[in-house]
Amino acid sequence: MRPSSLILPLAIALVLGTAGCSESTTAPAAPATATSEASMSTSRSHDESSYAQPEKVVITDLALDLDLDFDARQISGTATYTLDWKRDDANELVLDTRELDIRKVEAIGADGSAAELAYTLAPADKVFGSKLTITAMSQPAKVRITYATAPTASGLQWLEPGMTEGGKLPFMFSQSQAIHGRSWIPLQDTPGVRFTYSATVRSRPDVMVLMSADNAPDAVRDGEYSFTMPQPIPSYLLAIAAGDLVFQPVSPRSGIWAEPSMVGKAAKEFEDTEKMIVATEKLYGEYRWGRYDMLVLPPSFPFGGMENPRLTFATPTVITGDKSLVSLIAHELAHSWSGNLVTNSSWKDIWLNEGFTSYVQSRIVEAVYGKEMADMERMIDQAGLKEELADTPEAQQLLALAPLGELDPDEALSSVAYDKGAWFLQFLEQRFGREVFDAFLRGWFDSHAFGSTDTDTFVAYLNAELVSKNPHAVSAAELDAWINQPGIPSTAPKAISRNFAIVDSARIAVQGSGELPNREVTRHWVTQEWVHFISGLGDTQEVELLAKLDKAYGLTGTSNGEIAMRWYPLAIRSGYDAAVPQAQAFIEKVGRRKLIMPIYAELVKTQAGLEAARTSFERARAGYHPITTASVEAMLAQAKPAN
Repeated sequence: MRPSSLILPLAIALVLGTAGCSESTTAPAAPATATSEASMSTSRSHDESSYAQPEKVVITDLALDLDLDFDARQISGTATYTLDWKRDDANELVLDTRELDIRKVEAIGADGSAAELAYTLAPADKVFGSKLTITAMSQPAKVRITYATAPTASGLQWLEPGMTEGGKLPFMFSQSQAIHGRSWIPLQDTPGVRFTYSATVRSRPDVMVLMSADNAPDAVRDGEYSFTMPQPIPSYLLAIAAGDLVFQPVSPRSGIWAEPSMVGKAAKEFEDTEKMIVATEKLYGEYRWGRYDMLVLPPSFPFGGMENPRLTFATPTVITGDKSLVSLIAHELAHSWSGNLVTNSSWKDIWLNEGFTSYVQSRIVEAVYGKEMADMERMIDQAGLKEELADTPEAQQLLALAPLGELDPDEALSSVAYDKGAWFLQFLEQRFGREVFDAFLRGWFDSHAFGSTDTDTFVAYLNAELVSKNPHAVSAAELDAWINQPGIPSTAPKAISRNFAIVDSARIAVQGSGELPNREVTRHWVTQEWVHFISGLGDTQEVELLAKLDKAYGLTGTSNGEIAMRWYPLAIRSGYDAAVPQAQAFIEKVGRRKLIMPIYAELVKTQAGLEAARTSFERARAGYHPITTASVEAMLAQAKPAN
């Protein structure tokens, strides 16, 4: 999952703690209630964010039989687990739940017979939900749970027809990362447990249902759908969506699912997906998931993308018409090797997912769109990371985080995991050479495929496969500085962009003379260049200069979210009030947190702005995802306007 190509300001990050792409400045707390007896273990693989006890029993397969009720905003049905009991004395199956109505628990015999089992559902913890303990003295091979979700499930969003692109049919989609999967299925909700799954899903017959599984491009809407995921995945990669969805191919093994009015635009924007897949296969080996399809969600989707296997969820805000933001697809595709194939076993090692993926993303962009595009994006990421680290507590600047304890794992997912992690791998590439490092990374993916791992395991593999064979390339102290120390080491390779040097010259001229750059200079600028231009204008600018820029380049009212999230805050801070109505219109239409939270953050600094923010939130609330709603509510509650 990729939340941002440029780091969110720290003040915004503080209120994003209820979602998987959030950032935090709070040091990890003491051990939480969501720990099993294994919490005393020194292994980094232990996941303190789950009640599960995988040292006793693990789920190896999940079979779902579900009904979708759009009117009730509810999923109900059964989940049947195939279990692998690890200890002879184990007599309990412990699962994670959040707001689930558990109606029955049964042991399923080899002949299909069912016998009810005793269970207890603990009081809800505000972060981890309720521990479900099932007493299973006979260690049954299968257990079935009958349950229903709550309309307020944190991992599901239900949209009325009017909140969709087409406006005709309702829409529903899930977001399971980091620990929201437990809000729509009882689970061992930890990335350390992987399982295969199948599902039968019934819905109203006029909507198409999709899952992170084998979606058939020629599937017919008939109200009942079947899915299979033969590769073992962790719980956060479980995904479901339903709505007015049609398919358009972009290659024999890849295509777009979207609403009818969006599918053509998305297919054109993402037409290079097959090139990306081929480029990644050349670097890191076979794509092992069969198809790679993409689902373009309504604008309310709170993130840029989510790497659900076989079916990436993507925001429509990256469809700009010039392919300048398709690195998001490169990122989610890269997860097919780093994250989905080789997964962090706990959220304190999230850099093993996101840092590796951000590195691979950059290599894909370079292979398909050229080194200059990759350099511009690396430069944006590196500059943003440095800016964020200036206000981030040292404990949160490490790649290998301390145990998270009571901290919501959503809050552990910061730009450190993405951009410091990628920078570290770029450092290793530089020291060992690209050819050697490519072979090493491919070996890492191959040798750990379909498994979950931790930082200690990676360091041991790095030492055995690279460092021991090239002992003078990198020192132990340098590795420690990257993994276990705060900040960015002085040895970090700096990205340099030729195009950004031209942008800098144009901006300096504008700020010095007020004269706009020649249109021949700006005519071919892509999103990254405009982002760099606006970001370099400082905290505020003269209203006259902003008005001149706006008239020349149409920045107010832009449909490009990356530009909007930078232009509107600058305009609001500078007192350029002409931009405020369009800023409000933007945050009322789009629910992607990365794009709207910087705008809310500037609005709430004044009394008039706070009122505008409240008005816009009330208009938009019904269409926001629960994760976005919680973030905006927190910001509005904490607002202290200056006047």
